[in-house]
Amino acid sequence: METADYQHIRYEVEDGRARITFARPKTHNALTSRLLEELEHALWEADDDQNVHCVIVRGEGKSFCSGYDLTSIGREKREGYRTGRSHDDDIWMIEQSNRRIRTLMQVHKPSIAQVQGNCLAGGTDVALACDMVIAADDARIGFPAARSMGAQPGNLWMYHCGPQWAKRLQLTGDSVTGADAEKLGLVMKAVPADVLEDEVEGLADRLALVDADLLAANKRITNLALELMGAQTLHRLAGENDARAHRARAVRDYGRNIRELGLRETLRRRDEPFGDGFAKVGEPEGRNNLVRGARED
Repeated sequence: METADYQHIRYEVEDGRARITFARPKTHNALTSRLLEELEHALWEADDDQNVHCVIVRGEGKSFCSGYDLTSIGREKREGYRTGRSHDDDIWMIEQSNRRIRTLMQVHKPSIAQVQGNCLAGGTDVALACDMVIAADDARIGFPAARSMGAQPGNLWMYHCGPQWAKRLQLTGDSVTGADAEKLGLVMKAVPADVLEDEVEGLADRLALVDADLLAANKRITNLALELMGAQTLHRLAGENDARAHRARAVRDYGRNIRELGLRETLRRRDEPFGDGFAKVGEPEGRNNLVRGARED
């Protein structure tokens, strides 16, 4: 593959940085197998390029990434190859995506996630694998798929915001704003949306002043600490756990509802009982009448 062959991302090198832009704005940059393959290739290209000191990962349009593209599932399968239907097939395919995302942790060059709009489900897998995350303060960050589709296949949340908030968000599928994500340590910094790009580029300017070998040494020793805490092992095992969660009755019901009702209506019925779907940080949440009413039904 050559950079000119990319279909789902754009790649450019300028002023000591590589910019990798998810280029599927009509789907809010939903992830496909092809996109992740291109992301992996672009990351190794940037890591090999001596003109690059850091990598910026960003999304075109209104969102960073809305998660995996559910409409592409099944369309990218090749005859005679794994389908994802067996338990082992499921694990294999999740692990393939995880390996590609884990490249963000393995390349020597530091990476910055530039997060605006929706950063949901698989989008959080990508963002949290980056070395630093800068978000718009009104971004929406969460994993609502945990309500119906399985468990987090990457699951680096605990290493950023600790076990209690990781559970609070994972168990409910609720989201937080970029501003609240900063309070939790889920992102490094949140800024107004209109200065997000300037903030990210400013950090890239500073990294461009530092010898790339020194950047690599300091990134890799910090990531080694994460590895000693089990981050890469957990990232791999989370795929097996997600495949286990796919056997839940709720996941089977969700798939049937998509076939019978369509994706949009199924998502509406899933998420409506959760109100606005946001967890509040540092303030009381009280009881949600929509949730209580749904339970009484």
